[in-house]
Amino acid sequence: MLLTAGHDGPVRALAAAVGAWADQEGADLRTVRADDDPVGGIVAAMDAGPDLVVAVGADLVDPLALVSASHLDRQFLLLGAELPEPTGNVTAVDWTGASFRGDGLRAASPFDAASFTPRRAGAAIRAGVTAVLTGMTGVVLWID
Repeated sequence: MLLTAGHDGPVRALAAAVGAWADQEGADLRTVRADDDPVGGIVAAMDAGPDLVVAVGADLVDPLALVSASHLDRQFLLLGAELPEPTGNVTAVDWTGASFRGDGLRAASPFDAASFTPRRAGAAIRAGVTAVLTGMTGVVLWID
């Protein structure tokens, strides 16, 4: 399940990379847009019963922190951002220019929309899915 919020360049780059990855792997990918109601979007994504919810968009960080801790049986992958206090069911992939941690919190590096390249977005989804499939969850992966 791809869960998105926002329409900016980083969200579009990450969503396109997730779609390309799913096509290449033959994965059944469905999308939930959570622009107007992030918490409701997260719940709708979970209710669909996917193996993994891949979240893209800084607007999902705080709502995901709120919801994911109460649903430890669900696996989440957050690309280009991270939760301030991740739990074992939320894996994140970041890089220099992408490490948003929620409103009012300091990030590991300054935000740079240009860092959300197709190559980096593709590497993020591959690294994140690999981590989840191998049981390395609840961590922040840092890629170049």
